[in-house]
Amino acid sequence: MRRPAKILLAGTLAAILPFAAASSLAAPSDVLNDQIQLGDVFSQQTLDVVEVSETTSGTTTATGNSFDGTVDQGDLAVTSTQSLQANVGATTELNVASSSGAVTALTTAATGNTGDAGVFAGGLTGSFVQTTGATNVSANSHIEAPGGQAGDVASSVQAIGNSQGFGVTSGASYVSVDQTNQAQVTSDGGGVYNYIGGQATFSAASAANNLTAASAGGSSQQITATQANDAAITQASQFTSFGNAYLTTTSATATGNNISAGNEGSTLALTTDQRNSAYVRAETVSNAYEFGAGSAVSYGVGNSAFAGNAGTETLIDNTQLNDGGGIDVAADYTGYQGYDAQASATAIGNAATGYACAECDGYVSVANRQTNNAEVGAQSSTSVTSARTVTGVANAIGNTASYYVSRPNQ
Repeated sequence: MRRPAKILLAGTLAAILPFAAASSLAAPSDVLNDQIQLGDVFSQQTLDVVEVSETTSGTTTATGNSFDGTVDQGDLAVTSTQSLQANVGATTELNVASSSGAVTALTTAATGNTGDAGVFAGGLTGSFVQTTGATNVSANSHIEAPGGQAGDVASSVQAIGNSQGFGVTSGASYVSVDQTNQAQVTSDGGGVYNYIGGQATFSAASAANNLTAASAGGSSQQITATQANDAAITQASQFTSFGNAYLTTTSATATGNNISAGNEGSTLALTTDQRNSAYVRAETVSNAYEFGAGSAVSYGVGNSAFAGNAGTETLIDNTQLNDGGGIDVAADYTGYQGYDAQASATAIGNAATGYACAECDGYVSVANRQTNNAEVGAQSSTSVTSARTVTGVANAIGNTASYYVSRPNQ
């Protein structure tokens, strides 16, 4: 018989003892990384297409500072400092006269500072600091095909101020991260087609500070993260228009601070301090004259923290403060004649989620502190002349937290 799972929720988190990183026979690797970017970084791409039968694709990226450190069968110790004091921009334009083909794929990404560190069968320790000044990190993408057609379309545009990732396989990590963003981070996308025969996805995503961590093979992680978004605005927007479209999704996601830590092993210990004072806006507008299924989806959050362990214990000490400009989310879908239409808008000041594995006799221990001093607003609008179903969703939440123990994949 499986013993009952334990859930511990407390006002303060019990002391977390640092655990020793998994060792190996190989000599440890030490890395000191110091990067400063003072000049503007930009990339631009234009595709002019009359008629393509198969594939049209384009990738446009611009990055201020980038660092990657990985060790296989050994230990890694890193001290990394990245500073961006310049503008970063990426722009993609696609012009279509007749057809962009059976598959159209565009990827546009602008990143201020990005870093990755990982180990396989070893231990990872380190301190990671990322800073952006009062500059602009922007990504723009647009498809202009008012008389053109396409089969499947995937167009994504992304802008991130600071991003740090960790990966551990059959090992352990003990790291600290400090991210500060003052840059205006914006992503703006759009597309106009006369006819879409397949599935079309247009997405925009902006994040001032982003941290992701993942592990496998019975690993453990202890992460201490501080994030501050002091910019004027963090914004994502996507606008689409179709004459006749089969299946379309237009989405925008804007995040002030984001932490996502997943673990597969004994212990996941996450300590967070997130502060957002920027105006966070996510907006989608989509319309189609004739449509099969069309949706406009927008999501905006000031601070978001996730810690999930498919293992024994999840220890969380979470502090979130959303202040200043507020969270503003809007979604609008308009169609003349079709089947299924949807508009969904979700706005959140602070969001936190954590879980452990029930089948592992797992438990969670949580200290959660959330404060929202800003306005949080969500607006959705759906307008059709003739349709089978119409769905509208508008959710606004100041603070939300969910901690639980469950079976894997549930």
